[in-house]
Amino acid sequence: MKKSLGEKISDSIIYGFLALLAIACVYPFIYVFSASISSSQSVLSGDVLLLPKDINFNAYARVLTEPGIWMAYGNTLYYTLLGTIVNLLFTICGAYPLSKKRLMGKSFIAFFIAFTMWFQAGIIPTFLNFKELGLLDTRTSVIIGFAISTFLVFIMRSFFQSIPDSLEESAKVDGANDLQILWKIYLPLSKPALVTVGLFYAVARWNGYFWAMILLNDESKIPLQVLLKKLIVEMSLSEEMMGVMDVASQYSKETIIYATIIVSIIPIILVYPYLQKYFVKGTMLGGIKE
Repeated sequence: MKKSLGEKISDSIIYGFLALLAIACVYPFIYVFSASISSSQSVLSGDVLLLPKDINFNAYARVLTEPGIWMAYGNTLYYTLLGTIVNLLFTICGAYPLSKKRLMGKSFIAFFIAFTMWFQAGIIPTFLNFKELGLLDTRTSVIIGFAISTFLVFIMRSFFQSIPDSLEESAKVDGANDLQILWKIYLPLSKPALVTVGLFYAVARWNGYFWAMILLNDESKIPLQVLLKKLIVEMSLSEEMMGVMDVASQYSKETIIYATIIVSIIPIILVYPYLQKYFVKGTMLGGIKE
């Protein structure tokens, strides 16, 4: 079907806007990577705008040989992997009962769960709660303390509700109980939803730093994002690093920071393309009505 002149103009405007938006999103990644492989003089003088200058990988060599980086990296992987598993377990256990019409007081329970989305205790009461429970400076506080998202519980519930009741009825005729129905019917059919919800949780775990910074004092327990925050905001590096860096060196605080940022985002960048097909489908789950 041939497009009119007005349609061609509007399409050109839309494509132009999307192109500018794509450039605005991609440019920070290109700049950070270029700065991370440029010399310190080029970065400090502002010569690096898009392409790297005086290419070298000294900053990466320094980052990858810093023991604190690997310890923080390991902590982040631990919090992300175990935390996401715990998140999915709690989310499934919360969403599955709420998806059943036979649940007594379903509306009442759903209201009080949704209530936590609108009103929260706040930072200080939450911190005091962790303190009274004896969870300060423990890995458990990071894993269990943020084990569920109310919003994602309702997303998962919506998907469970979209599964035909006839499948459950057939399974019950064959003698299956609720746990067997959940494990053998609902979860296999919920792969797109599980991957989507799991990706939301994993990204939140990987990028999370605020509560880890508040709750954890032991340097051996802090995740990579907390260490990265110290590098960026506080410009706090080890005494050994500080002793070997100056303007004339091939790397500086800035290049170390940029290299650390690139190292920290590599896992998410590598995983996302494989999960994108599930993510695109799963993002539509919230639109399903009861």
